[in-house]
Amino acid sequence: MRSDSPVVHPQPSLDVLATQSKIKKLLLLTIFCFAFFLDTVNNSSLFTAIPVISTRLDIPNSRSVWLLSAYQLTFAALPLISGRVSDLYNPKWVFITGALSMGVFSLIAGFIRKEIPLLVLRGLMGAGGALTIPSAMHLIVHMYLDPAEQAKAVTAFGGMGAIGIVLGLVIDAVFLSFASWPWVFYFAAIVAAVLGASGFLVPGFTRTTNESRAEKILRFRRLDLLGVFLFTAASILFIFSITSGSIAGWGSAQVIAPLVISLMLVLAFFLWESRLPESYAAVPSKMWKYENFKVLVLFAFAPFAWWSSIFLQFSWLWEVVYQWSAIKTAVHFLPIGLGMFPGLLISAQLQARLGLKWVIFIGFVLVCIGTVLLRLVTILLPFADSAARYWRFAFPGFLLGTIGAALVYTATSVALLANTPKSVSGIVSAIFICVLQMGGAIGSAILASIQTSVQISHGGPTSFTGRAAGLWFLFAFMCAMTALLLLLFMKDTVDPADPKGAGHHNVEKDTTEGA
Repeated sequence: MRSDSPVVHPQPSLDVLATQSKIKKLLLLTIFCFAFFLDTVNNSSLFTAIPVISTRLDIPNSRSVWLLSAYQLTFAALPLISGRVSDLYNPKWVFITGALSMGVFSLIAGFIRKEIPLLVLRGLMGAGGALTIPSAMHLIVHMYLDPAEQAKAVTAFGGMGAIGIVLGLVIDAVFLSFASWPWVFYFAAIVAAVLGASGFLVPGFTRTTNESRAEKILRFRRLDLLGVFLFTAASILFIFSITSGSIAGWGSAQVIAPLVISLMLVLAFFLWESRLPESYAAVPSKMWKYENFKVLVLFAFAPFAWWSSIFLQFSWLWEVVYQWSAIKTAVHFLPIGLGMFPGLLISAQLQARLGLKWVIFIGFVLVCIGTVLLRLVTILLPFADSAARYWRFAFPGFLLGTIGAALVYTATSVALLANTPKSVSGIVSAIFICVLQMGGAIGSAILASIQTSVQISHGGPTSFTGRAAGLWFLFAFMCAMTALLLLLFMKDTVDPADPKGAGHHNVEKDTTEGA
């Protein structure tokens, strides 16, 4: 790997964010948290709306999944360029551009009554989300320099995203019951417009001063557009392949061809990155050498994989098999939203007393217990008319699983930022968000494929056999994460946060700009 990085004009510090008053910081943090809230609302609000939209627009059931996947696909593919631009230029304008573009595309989507244009607009909405989330995390990291305060801010940021998952279901159910499905998109447009306007409250700063034309060209080259293109193309093709597997079959050319091409592009991406000087690579090779970085990135697959899988499994069960209304379904999912509040409090308390490795371990254990309880539901007779069975198994399963997923999410994000220099917080956040979204898309696609293949010969779509097999896979996946990756490969080097402000252990600051 070459390390002969050319000399570039130094960037002034972004610590102007850290000099803001506590009230101003709290206001900005609230704005950034609502950006993540909107992203997860844009995902979860479609869970119960897909049947209605598909019926009204005559979208076949086999293609209706793309109403959800189109957003996830572009969101997962584009954070890398978003994080890179945030690191090299001005994250404030990346955030504002993402929020306003999401608002415009959401507004237009509300007026569309054709399948293909609506799917395209959903993809463009995801692109807007891909701009807002990494830039928001980048701004949070520079606004809270104290590690303990930073950990609390990142935890609150993640918590709002998780809460948005359930509130999105409730908001969607209200619109479907008392208004019409376009209001799902109108609501997103209104919130996005408010966020875009609020982004102007971020204090102004200039990344560079008196840059020469040559230095501006060097800065542009450091965006690594070829590397970003390879990564984006690979992500799009990979998610397309995994999502299509549950529809077209895993042995079809529609699945195998993009999967093989995506793997080749991933290989080309890493080879290209290894040949670039560190300051010119979108994801420098040294990133993977930071302690625990590879393991923590893999952990990021877990939270959204669990949430998305559970939502798809039970929303279809309740609405299609049991014929529940959208509101009744949303109410029964409330334990997931309610579980976030104790999850965040428990996470903060545990981080103050335990190393992050053990906080993540406790999270995975709770997710496994919750999954087993939900697996018991599929063994029993249908519990649609039995409140006792819901409260005995499903409610604690949702609650414990959510608390565990919240612990994994918050501790993993804090550990990633604690193990990497602040100068690369934008790209680290982008990688984390990208893997989160991939976890949701891949997890739900795999479980849907397992369920479909099993139920063909075991009772059909109204039986519980396919769902039980999917939940067993989810349980095995979480156990593998706990036993193989966490206990064997993660080093216990991120100490407990000091409640008095000493904070988590942080890596030595990297002096290579943008490395």
